[in-house]
Amino acid sequence: MAKISKRLREAKSKVEERPYEPLEALNLLKETATAKFAESAEAHVRLGIDPKYADQQLRTTVALPKGTGQTVRVAVIARGEKVAEASAAGADLAGSEELIDQIGKGMLDFDLLISTPDMMPQVAKLGKLLGPRGLMPSPKGGTVTFDLATAIAEFKGGKLEFRADRTGIVHIQFGKASFAPEDLLTNLKALQEVIDRNRPSGAKGKYWRSLYISATMGPSIEVDINALRDMKFGETA
Repeated sequence: MAKISKRLREAKSKVEERPYEPLEALNLLKETATAKFAESAEAHVRLGIDPKYADQQLRTTVALPKGTGQTVRVAVIARGEKVAEASAAGADLAGSEELIDQIGKGMLDFDLLISTPDMMPQVAKLGKLLGPRGLMPSPKGGTVTFDLATAIAEFKGGKLEFRADRTGIVHIQFGKASFAPEDLLTNLKALQEVIDRNRPSGAKGKYWRSLYISATMGPSIEVDINALRDMKFGETA
C-alpha cells in the first residue's frame, strides 16, 4: 500500500465527508493546494450514463469564461491556403501530408489537433495513435472545421473538449488553483450548464450522481451539485 505523505495527510484532515456549498468547496480546494508547483483545479463528475450505448455518450466542449490558466499548443492539419491561415491565426504547428507523416512517426508536440474536413480521411489513419490520447479531431468537439481562425482563438482562450469515460465519469481541469475562488466558481458553473445542456437522450433516472473537485495533488472535496445547479450565472461573479 502506498504511503501517504505528511502534506497530503494534513490536507485530507481539513476535508469533511459531506457535500460542500460550491464556494466553500473552492476555498477549501485552494487551502489544500499545497504542492510545490502550480496545481490545476480538477472536477470529477459521475453521471448516470452508460457510454457503451450510443445514446448515452457525452462528448462536447465548454468555453471557460475565466480561461484555463494554461498555454494550449494547437496543431492544424489543412491544405493549401488554409495552412497559412492557420499559422496567421496563431497555430503552433500547421501543415498537410508532411505534418500527418511527422505525427505518424511519433511527433506529438501539441495539446490539441484541429483538422479541416477535407483532410479527415488522411487524419483518420492516425486513429490508433491519436485516439487513446484524446487528440483525434471530431466535429462534436469543434476540432473539425474550415473556420480555423475562430477555432484556434476559442481553444487558446479557454475552450476545452471533454468526454465521459467508459465508466460515465467526466474528468476535466477547470482552471488553476491560484485563481480567485469566484473565478473558479464561474468556470465550474459554466461546466455544469454545458453538461446539463448536452444530457444524452438515452440517460434515464438521476443524471448527476456526484461531483468532486480537487487540486492536482490535493484531496477530493464533494460539491453539493444541487446548490451549484440552482445558482444563477450572475451569482458566481
